Amino acid sequence: MGRHGRFYAAPAREEDARPITRSTIRRVLATFAPYRSKVALVGLAIVVTSGLGVVNPLMIVVVFNKALFGSSLGSNDCGGVACPNLPLLYRYVGIMIAVPIVTSVIGIGQTYLTNLVGLRVMQDLRNRLYSHLQFMPLRFFTTTRTGEIQSRLANDVGGVQTVVTDTMSTVLSNFVTIVSTLVAMLFLSVPLTLLSLFLMPLFVWLTAKVGKARRQVATSTQKTLADLTAITEETLSVSGILLSKSFGRQRYEIDRFGGENRRLTGLQIRQTMIGRSFFAVVGTFFSITPALVYLVAGWVNSGHPAKPILYGTLVGFTTLQSRLFFPIGSMLQVSTDVQSSFALFDRVFEYLDMDHEIEDAPDAVALSPASVRGHVRLRAARFRYDEPPPEGLPVSPPDATSPPEAERREWTLDGVDIEIQPGQLAALVGPSGAGKTTITYLVPRLYDVQEGAVEIDGHDVRNIRLQSLGDIIGVVTQETYLFHTTIRRNLLYGKPDADERELEAAARAANIYDRIVELPEGFDTIVGERGYKLSGGEKQRLAIARVILKDPRILILDEATSSLDTESEMEVQKALANLMEGRTTFVIAHRLSTVRKADRIIVLSSGSIKEIGGHEELLESGGEYSRLYSLQFNG
Repeated sequence: MGRHGRFYAAPAREEDARPITRSTIRRVLATFAPYRSKVALVGLAIVVTSGLGVVNPLMIVVVFNKALFGSSLGSNDCGGVACPNLPLLYRYVGIMIAVPIVTSVIGIGQTYLTNLVGLRVMQDLRNRLYSHLQFMPLRFFTTTRTGEIQSRLANDVGGVQTVVTDTMSTVLSNFVTIVSTLVAMLFLSVPLTLLSLFLMPLFVWLTAKVGKARRQVATSTQKTLADLTAITEETLSVSGILLSKSFGRQRYEIDRFGGENRRLTGLQIRQTMIGRSFFAVVGTFFSITPALVYLVAGWVNSGHPAKPILYGTLVGFTTLQSRLFFPIGSMLQVSTDVQSSFALFDRVFEYLDMDHEIEDAPDAVALSPASVRGHVRLRAARFRYDEPPPEGLPVSPPDATSPPEAERREWTLDGVDIEIQPGQLAALVGPSGAGKTTITYLVPRLYDVQEGAVEIDGHDVRNIRLQSLGDIIGVVTQETYLFHTTIRRNLLYGKPDADERELEAAARAANIYDRIVELPEGFDTIVGERGYKLSGGEKQRLAIARVILKDPRILILDEATSSLDTESEMEVQKALANLMEGRTTFVIAHRLSTVRKADRIIVLSSGSIKEIGGHEELLESGGEYSRLYSLQFNG
């Protein structure tokens, strides 16, 4: 795995699907806590509307048995049929008309509140996840694909939205409907009710089995969706598309995407079809049960003509029966959806449960940028990247290209002791893998040392607030990152409240102002994805202007000119000279011509310091620096 040898989170496999636990249920319910009053209103509305739903079936019984056919048969006034009681009929019909109107009005408010609560919960969950990821250590991002992270944030959180906005209210509504309907059915006829429910335990058991299978497939589906998102993010970015075009690998990428897409489609089809035959059987049973009720009613009336089942009772019962079967069928379906959706919740919670590692200590201090002198000290610092992962988190598989354990060095940095005075320029020199970049990671506390300490003005960086560290340290890397927005907004990232005068001064100091004003939109020019509308030198000078605007006391330059042509390098070097003035600066450079004026040149090899001194001093000593210098200029 190279220098970052562990994954924070491995994508879940189908066999990794965990059972739903009480802890997960409590955490899901806790997401609704800020909206408990609105949830209570939704619950009340559901109870009222579901309860009102049994009114009309019961009114059918009354209308048939009392209002329509309540008079004695054979009346001459009614042509030989039962005379309706019109005043009673008007009253009952009025109630039957009013009930659905009231139910619909309440339902509109219920729908609004349900969606409001559900979407706000999803908003909170997305915010929590994004905020949590912002404070994850650099180690996490170097070992997790960007597409995987995006999938958790977009696909997984989006996948549970339907559950939150629809399923929860559906469960409560169906539960109240089933209970109220069962009470009404039992009131009308116990035997017919038992007939309607005799196979229900079997259906409930089968539902649990189907739900477990669907949940496993849902977990695998989300993993594959994350893989597909990662492929898309990697290959359709500007860098990815340039790579595939320059190597002629478009067909390979198309086939790779197509293969993963076929796998995703197959899993989605499985997820859709699992249990469909079961639900078809359930639906068939529900459809034929009313016919069985009529048959039983006929037997009862023929065998006990003194106590017949009245027509109104029979019609009302079958109406209630249909009202019962749809919620039961829905509940059976919803239960499988809920189980599937808990797989998504688990994936979101998996990220939320990850340790931030790099956090403010309880007694951490905030350093004012104006008061920081810039004295940096590494005291016997020892550090390695491949520390064991926290308990419970998966570890990445071994990298076949990595050297055997016996050949790997134990420490990336082993007992490094460096002291840089305020305002000094320190150059870090050495072969690749010597530990130069690692030192620049430890100063802003992107990683913490395992042994020793890193200090700024006598304060251990572990006792300085992270926000404060971010304010006093500026970084310019070899690979400049610009947002797909205007030059102005990219510069203001360094100081959001900067005015026009400060923007112009920073651009002039970075030798990029003249180029900016030549552009059609000036500071409002869109730089494109990762700044691809600009040249490498222009991007670097914009990055330097951004750091100048920030005005940090400590500066880190990581190979800031190594990928530029001679003319661009000269322009960037002028900008860097303005940037470094008066600041404590760490420079990583393989071109030794760029470090001749450094106050201290620190030569590293295999994680240890080999030499420290000035340019002339190190040349005269005939050591490692002299050897590297001879290779570059005399070799």
